[in-house]
Amino acid sequence: MSPRSYRMGQRQAEVDETRARIVAAARAHLAETGGVSLDAVARRADVARATVYYQFGSKAGLLEAVCDALAAQGGMARLAEAFTLADPWAAVDRFVEVMGGFWAVDRVCTRRLRALAALDEEVGRVIADRDARRREGAAVLSGRLPSAPPDAAGLLFVLTAFETYDALATEAGAPDGGGDLTAATPAVTRLVRAALGGPAERS
Repeated sequence: MSPRSYRMGQRQAEVDETRARIVAAARAHLAETGGVSLDAVARRADVARATVYYQFGSKAGLLEAVCDALAAQGGMARLAEAFTLADPWAAVDRFVEVMGGFWAVDRVCTRRLRALAALDEEVGRVIADRDARRREGAAVLSGRLPSAPPDAAGLLFVLTAFETYDALATEAGAPDGGGDLTAATPAVTRLVRAALGGPAERS
């Protein structure tokens, strides 16, 4: 490896580390305060405010990166598996399972983020874009189901929302504000199958 290549690789590693530190700071700040202040995030990450702008461009860009980090940690890459399964109900079950794992990554941060989306237009657009992708996936999967009701796509979309898992996990004993949202996955699976006309038991 040439000295120039080494220096470029070292520089990229430093950029990646700084970026990850800013994202982690944004997650922690959001979970603690329910808001997103770029000044506060910069202080927490021990970088200049200009560095946050340079890395992410805007508050929306930073929140996109936060969502991407949550998705990576929550195994959202596995969602593609749902669309390759031959059994349509097994595909829906996998969709429900993967969404539960994703929502469980950082329950408090996700709750704060989605609450802020209702108050802040910029945040709202970020969350709406993410929800639109889930809605599209729900439409594809529900469209494969035999004898599904006309509103199957909407039902699957609503039942796989964070708020559904959050409420059911609390009922299942995962304390409000913390705890493991995957505890709600069996209940969500039963609800989805009942609402969409599927068999009561997972295949």
